[in-house]
Amino acid sequence: MTDAIRVLLVDDQELFRAGVAVIVDAQDGMRVVGQAADGLEAVRLADQLEPDVVLMDVRMPEMDGVEATRQLFLPERLARRSRPLRVVVLTTFNLDDRAATAIRFGASGFLLKDTTPVMLRDAIRTVHAGNAVLAPQDLSTLLEGQFRTQTPTPTSYLSLTDKEHEVFAAVARGLSNTEIARLVFISESTVKTHVGAILRKLALRDRVQIVVFAHAHGLTTGPTR
Repeated sequence: MTDAIRVLLVDDQELFRAGVAVIVDAQDGMRVVGQAADGLEAVRLADQLEPDVVLMDVRMPEMDGVEATRQLFLPERLARRSRPLRVVVLTTFNLDDRAATAIRFGASGFLLKDTTPVMLRDAIRTVHAGNAVLAPQDLSTLLEGQFRTQTPTPTSYLSLTDKEHEVFAAVARGLSNTEIARLVFISESTVKTHVGAILRKLALRDRVQIVVFAHAHGLTTGPTR
């Protein structure tokens, strides 16, 4: 039996947190391990409790969800963790600029606060598996205005093999492993191997960060050799 997904709830509205906690705790394979009312408390509890997934409100007093997300993904903090961390931003606005910034800092996507219990459950499982919780086209739209100028292509990207470049471009476009396998004529297991190699070579955490990396360096139209 696999361990339950450990969830930390962060929102300044106690009633909203209580409702989400009931939904999460009712799901098989996941449980709420803590609740925080602001970003400062969220960072402290995340260090203490080591949740797998943080549901993070964007707008809060003391420290908002964007800054809390940035602090949670500081390299020195991640190095102290014994398990991977995923953050889902909660917002009342679709394609929120603050949510986009949080994704740049490491969040795996966002959910609207009026989402359904089923969508919330599926989102937690999706990010825990290392995927985004919003449609690839929405993720690209969200990130388009975040990078006014692209930074130079890192040498680590140039170290990818030709096939890894193909897979990178496909992941950046939001294709699934099944779609990538069909596109580049390899098996799904080989796609997973290539994605793992890409993440390792580029020092990225998950597929969402591949999309962010592609936008940051102007690599959304294909490889630069």
